[in-house]
Amino acid sequence: QVQLVESGGGLVQAGGSLRLSCAASGRTGSSYTMGWFRQAPGKEREFVAAIGSSIGRTYYADSVTGRFTISRDNAKNTVYLQMDSLKPEDTAVYYCACRLGTLVAVTNPHLYNYWGQGTQVTVSS
Repeated sequence: QVQLVESGGGLVQAGGSLRLSCAASGRTGSSYTMGWFRQAPGKEREFVAAIGSSIGRTYYADSVTGRFTISRDNAKNTVYLQMDSLKPEDTAVYYCACRLGTLVAVTNPHLYNYWGQGTQVTVSS
C-alpha cells in the first residue's frame, strides 16, 4: 500500500508561481511512475505531468509544457510540481498519483494505482 499526501496549493495571480509537493510513504517497489493530474469543476480529471523512478524521465501535457516542471527527490520520497506562468485556466484541484511499473507516458488516470487527497490551486485573473 502507498500513501500520498499533497501540499502547496493556494491562491495566486495570473503569471505567478506555485510549487506543489507530494510525499509518498509505504511500499512502492523499485519501479514506479509518479504523476500529477488536475480536475476543474464540471470537467474530467486530466493528466498534467509524470516522472519515472529510475532515470527520472518526464512527460508533460501539451497545455503545461514549458510552464510546469516535475521533479523528484528520492531520498525524501517526494515529487514536486513547479508551476510558473500560471493562467486562470490552470485553476483546479491537483492530485498526485502513483503507478507501479516503468512506463512514464501514461495519461489515463484509471491506470494509476494510488492517489492523494488533492490540493486546490486557484489562479485569479
